[in-house]
Amino acid sequence: MEETTFLILLSLVMLIGSYFAGSIPLVMSLSEAKLQLVSVFGAGLLVGTALAVIIPEGIRSLFSSTHPHSHATTGESMTVIEMPSEEPDLHSLIGFSLVAGFVLMLLIDQCSSYHSRDVEVGGERLRGSVTATVGLVVHAAVDGVALGAAATTTQTDVEMIVFIAIMLHKAPAAFGLVTFLMHEGIDRKRIRRHLLIFSLAAPLLALITYFGIGQEGKETLSSVNATGIAMLFSAGTFLYVATVHVLPELTSRAGGSFKPKQLMVLVLGTMLPLVLTQGHHH
Repeated sequence: MEETTFLILLSLVMLIGSYFAGSIPLVMSLSEAKLQLVSVFGAGLLVGTALAVIIPEGIRSLFSSTHPHSHATTGESMTVIEMPSEEPDLHSLIGFSLVAGFVLMLLIDQCSSYHSRDVEVGGERLRGSVTATVGLVVHAAVDGVALGAAATTTQTDVEMIVFIAIMLHKAPAAFGLVTFLMHEGIDRKRIRRHLLIFSLAAPLLALITYFGIGQEGKETLSSVNATGIAMLFSAGTFLYVATVHVLPELTSRAGGSFKPKQLMVLVLGTMLPLVLTQGHHH
């Protein structure tokens, strides 16, 4: 029961934290030039988070399933012998998970573009905002599955690591999403709706995953290390949204290339998640 209460508490913190971080640009009074800078910073955070937080955490989580066997006793020597043959499979799994996330977003993007072609006024703008939101919601939902899967392992330390990793990128993702939507000219009421959907996705999926999986399913998830796979899959969706939508949109608004100040802010945003996670990994 303590395990369930702990997960519910983490889910609530995640919901409130994401919504609060996303609300910051809405309550700040920004000029067009400042909004552009904040948007560029948000885009940097999206890219930096995917590269410096989610991918390393996913890989660490994936390979950690083989580490416990390194201290095996003599009776478990067969497990140790089998370890090298498992690792190539894990390497290919990393690539597969990343590509699968990226391709899923590509398909969702193309489907949304077909459906929005009939919209004459602001059709392209609407499509961009919908794709960005859908992309980040899918990403957040996968994060939720990762947290729910981590909770099924009954290892509180694993659960906390996944939770911290998720929060380290959910806050900048919420911030980045809102600044992008503001730049798209979406009205604030609709932006808050988008933000609420994004904030709810991970906590809901975490609880659904945890309560929807039977004991046999929990054992299976633990053995295939679903947490690592889910995080890498979500990194693929994140990279698609950041590189195919957010950054090109900001580049075109900047007239094809960023000004030195904007470029500096973009690099700063990209590097920040790396700085934030320096002590966290240990």
